[in-house]
Amino acid sequence: MKSLFILNDAPYGTERCYNALRLGAALVKKDPATEVTVFLMADAVACGKRGQKTPDGYYNLERMLKRFATGPHQILLCGTCMDARGLSETDLVDRARRSTMDELAETTLAADKVFVF
Repeated sequence: MKSLFILNDAPYGTERCYNALRLGAALVKKDPATEVTVFLMADAVACGKRGQKTPDGYYNLERMLKRFATGPHQILLCGTCMDARGLSETDLVDRARRSTMDELAETTLAADKVFVF
């Protein structure tokens, strides 16, 4: 199964990104053949920034995203949203990459399930 997660919220302002990544990880745990694509847009592009420092005992979205940096999974970021927030590809976690709305449209059409957070 191909699952697409579209995240919009800032990484630590709400728990939506946290919960989306938890659900993605649970899907892969239940069915290892599941392919997860995480598309970060709007303020969620900050989830893909490397070097996040969070207090001990607090979730870290960079570490959570790394679960999707192996195998058939993808981490994509809206390029326009990155530009608006001053992020470059060198700022991103490993295997995350700049993307486009056209690629999001293609990925949406190819997905069996689409989750929007």
